[in-house]
Amino acid sequence: MAGRYRLTSVEDVVEEGSWLFTVRDEHGNDEEVFLVPCGNGTDTDGENGTDPDGGRDAGDDAPGVEAWVNRCTHEAQRLHREGIGAVVRNGGIVCPKHGSTFDACSGYCDNGDAADTTLVSVDVTVEDGSVYLTDDDVTFLAPGSAVDDDDDDEGPSSTSHLQL
Repeated sequence: MAGRYRLTSVEDVVEEGSWLFTVRDEHGNDEEVFLVPCGNGTDTDGENGTDPDGGRDAGDDAPGVEAWVNRCTHEAQRLHREGIGAVVRNGGIVCPKHGSTFDACSGYCDNGDAADTTLVSVDVTVEDGSVYLTDDDVTFLAPGSAVDDDDDDEGPSSTSHLQL
């Protein structure tokens, strides 16, 4: 097993709503990954806020944390954007382009253009209020985005018909 790398505190993830970092995968590609709070409770082995049977430990008040590659499964749209974060509503991560909603705990989407797909996960462990990167297939590079994206101020393109 590769060593653990402390990313941030659970408190920071909860306060900010999400937390972005960059990793290098086993093929040498840099990937953005974001953390989101996931339900309440932590599991008995300390991973991802779930118990070994996949349920929540309702007796513990500490939220779990999940880590997802920062990319919608429908298109290469970022779900977490610098300065904005990830939009999370009712336990779901909302794609800013098409509105598909991914469960923050499982990564599964059951609606919109990304229906019947699941976000790519990255292994993290929550222990004593800290979140650690524990995925053997990635190496931590930096907090935040390692990609210089000059169009972040413009926001995502959208096919929405909403008008203000």
